Amino acid sequence: MFSKLKQFKDLKDRAKQIQDALSQESAEGTAGWGKVKVTINGNQKILSVLIDDSVLTDKNKLQDMIVEATNDAISKIQRIMATKLKDIGGLDLAAEFGDAMKN
Repeated sequence: MFSKLKQFKDLKDRAKQIQDALSQESAEGTAGWGKVKVTINGNQKILSVLIDDSVLTDKNKLQDMIVEATNDAISKIQRIMATKLKDIGGLDLAAEFGDAMKN
């Protein structure tokens, strides 16, 4: 039983290490030829939104550009995250902690 508790603690520590590593990464998505920029981190939290004054006059177009820039940033950070997880060994629960997951 104590070995399972240690495995769960190790799992929690490893997940925290991965989360910390990913939070250090960021990506910028753009739309409207760079007039809207969204920056997101590896935990998929939006860090900033920059909007050029020239696009403030058309609300619908601005909304579309924000969506496009956000989706662009998400796609970029997902690629970065995949590479980063591969580099640090990922979180292969079944392989590393399979015994702790069994009853």
